[in-house]
Amino acid sequence: MYKKLAELYEECSSTPKRLEKIKIVSKFLKYLSSTDKDVLYLLLGNIYPEYDERRIGISHQLAIKAISKATGTETKKIIHEWKMIGDLGKVAEKFTLHKKQSTLQSHILTTEKVLENLRKLPELEGIGTVNKKLSLITELLTSASPLEALYLIRTLIGDLRIGIQESTIRESLASAFFEKSKETSEKIQKAIDKSNDLVTVFDIAKKGKIKELEKVSLEVGKPIKAMLAQKVTTFKDGFKEVGKPCAVEYKYDGFRLIIHKQGEKVILFTRSLENVTKQFPEVVEYILKYIQGESFILDSEAVGFDRKTKKYTDFQAISQRIRRKYNIEELQKKLPVEVNIFDILYYNGKSQLDEPFEKRTELIKKIIKNHPYKIIHAKQIITGDEKRVKEFYKKALKDNQEGVMMKNLQSPYRPGRRVGNMIKLKPEERDLDLVITGAEYGAGKRHGWLSSFILSCKEGKSYLEVGKVGTGIKEKSEQGISFEELTKKIKPFIIKEKGKKVEVKPKIIVSVTYQEIQKSPNYNSGWALRFPRFTALRPDKPLSEITTLKEIEEDFKHQKRNYQYG
Repeated sequence: MYKKLAELYEECSSTPKRLEKIKIVSKFLKYLSSTDKDVLYLLLGNIYPEYDERRIGISHQLAIKAISKATGTETKKIIHEWKMIGDLGKVAEKFTLHKKQSTLQSHILTTEKVLENLRKLPELEGIGTVNKKLSLITELLTSASPLEALYLIRTLIGDLRIGIQESTIRESLASAFFEKSKETSEKIQKAIDKSNDLVTVFDIAKKGKIKELEKVSLEVGKPIKAMLAQKVTTFKDGFKEVGKPCAVEYKYDGFRLIIHKQGEKVILFTRSLENVTKQFPEVVEYILKYIQGESFILDSEAVGFDRKTKKYTDFQAISQRIRRKYNIEELQKKLPVEVNIFDILYYNGKSQLDEPFEKRTELIKKIIKNHPYKIIHAKQIITGDEKRVKEFYKKALKDNQEGVMMKNLQSPYRPGRRVGNMIKLKPEERDLDLVITGAEYGAGKRHGWLSSFILSCKEGKSYLEVGKVGTGIKEKSEQGISFEELTKKIKPFIIKEKGKKVEVKPKIIVSVTYQEIQKSPNYNSGWALRFPRFTALRPDKPLSEITTLKEIEEDFKHQKRNYQYG
């Protein structure tokens, strides 16, 4: 029953202690039957595995209408209560307690019914879609208890607030079905990394056969999370982290493309697991033409360049290609990209994840035929000489790239992890990826547009404010990202309004530069960015990869006027 799941949500949200949450979830998993296994997706607020692009995607406005219809309450009253409480789930809980509508037709809500209705939502298209979605949601809310209504609404709007992450479920699986150890957790994590599907791993773990987890393999066509780098501020620190000699590569100013190929079929995914194959037909052509292999999964960075001058451009110049699903041919000519391959995860039926990086990079050079401004293997040197790295670094900056990556030659590929055996070094520590959590409407020529945006970093499941930005955004869209365009993107995620100020659901990720970090009592992070400047929208990045509070604090420690590498 959905009641048990709602009670589990409540139990987990009532404790901030990770070990307590693991104990609660572990107990739940022990008694979870194989027929109800898809409930695991609901624990993370999803309805399908993470690799599946289908999402619930319900707006606050539609959720308000559903609460109104299910409880017989005026929408004005619901909106007023929402502004007071700030949690639409709590609003649903409150009004479900005082239902005015007859509940004679209500029945016990099952997780099966919840999943059935929620999974219909992304499939609906065309005329009458809104009413059909409203009907599906209302059907669930009419049958829901106050507690069930609370978590149904939070699930619908993507704001579950129970503090459960993938790592919580990993440790809960280890505790529920095995003798808990670091080795067991690592084997479960590897199975999750390869399958990107908690239900697949649950099925195996429930049988208690740890060796079966080792048989889980990558699948071409199923997106996999990209491995992430840690940050250092000096070459000396870089060598300390990855050892000598190491591989040094350009850190490209583009966007991540994970390339899958099986036979003649090519699929392209971003780091946020979004399928962008249709947006880059020329890349598909390059892969089929210039890379040898029947099947493979490659990690790469797509970089824009000027067709006339052949100079590389920054991410902002090509970012619109990720989202644009029309006029593809025109954009191909206007905003061409070069694909730089720097890692290989799978090749001709065999996983390469546990092969040392040195061996993986040799394989890349063997199978790729370099064609500059189309597809090449990443520019790379292997050295333990700091002087050589500095020269290579300067060349990367001269080529309009962000800096360099330093990689341990013996390291494996660890999907979705921020690892110490791969580090990045940029000119300074002064650029961040943050999420917009608030904004304020402008005046004068900016009247009607949001023109000042609150930026937040990540701390666990929370988002803490670190400053406001308005500089770097353009008046007209032809000049870059405009106030009007950014306002349109943000409006669907506004969750609260007070005068000119609005609170925004964390969805829109942006890159900003800044002069320095200062301690500040004005923001709940305790820090403030001095003179932040907007540089790019980052639709290719998931929320899990934005700058953390710890990284802000580290940047503050290292920001002594060090221009050694700029």
